[in-house]
Amino acid sequence: MSTIIEQKKQIVADLAEKFRNSKSAVLVDYRGLDVAEVTELRSQLREAGVDFKVYKNTMTRFAAEEAGITGLNDVLTGPTAVAFHNDDAVAPAKVLNNFAKDHESLEIKGGVIEGEVLALEQIKELANLPSYEGLVSMLLSVLQAPVRNFAYAAKAIADQKEEESA
Repeated sequence: MSTIIEQKKQIVADLAEKFRNSKSAVLVDYRGLDVAEVTELRSQLREAGVDFKVYKNTMTRFAAEEAGITGLNDVLTGPTAVAFHNDDAVAPAKVLNNFAKDHESLEIKGGVIEGEVLALEQIKELANLPSYEGLVSMLLSVLQAPVRNFAYAAKAIADQKEEESA
């Protein structure tokens, strides 16, 4: 009996460590998905580098408390799977939100970003953010706009002076 308790304590400690070390964690209810859909979801999450696993709600509660996260008790009802990512805070939310659009059975329950509990609406907003590369592209476009406009204005002035001298 004590070995089972020790195993559960180890699972809780490992899960608490995941909560502490990950940039984000998204909790979902996967009821209603068939085996093929779950396999497809796991494949998409694996490609994005997301760790996805089903944990017992009691163990998740204990792990969250151990990691200093409060406010998850409301979403820890029914079957719950947790998607973690250590480097990218947006990846789990983006993959799960896109999958949920095509599969109504997958329900996003809530999540944690760097220790802060997020509501469902906040997770969906996070999922709709552009990727890092997209944000860098937008920033570069904004930074280049004044230089580009200056170049167009200088060319127009040069063309106008050339026409006047002709």
